[in-house]
Amino acid sequence: MTDDVMTIRQMCDAFDVTPRTLRFYESKELLSPVRQGQRRLFTRRDRARLKLILRGKRFGFSLEDLRQLLDLYDRGDQQYTQIAAAYEVARERLADMERQRAELDTAIAELREQMTWGERMLASLKDNRDAAE
Repeated sequence: MTDDVMTIRQMCDAFDVTPRTLRFYESKELLSPVRQGQRRLFTRRDRARLKLILRGKRFGFSLEDLRQLLDLYDRGDQQYTQIAAAYEVARERLADMERQRAELDTAIAELREQMTWGERMLASLKDNRDAAE
């Protein structure tokens, strides 16, 4: 096997993904390996795309967002359009994540308050029970 292509097993090992994941991304037209009979051979382009897909998924980008961003690669403008679009999607995702974090911080604070109340109630009830005995 040359450095230009990798088998599905090599891709799985290199990127810590399953063959099913690679076939899924292929079915969604995010990857397009070369076919040799039943074998899939992944090119450098596929490897670069998979790296971006995995990073995008970690950031919470949708598969449709990723597909659209990857499709912008070949625009012939030195990736300006692709990078600008990726920046906008990332900006929106960051705003969503920050909103979610604020909501989670509020929920955590409220739960802590409830637990503090619960601790006081338990202590009070225990004291009352102990006094009655």
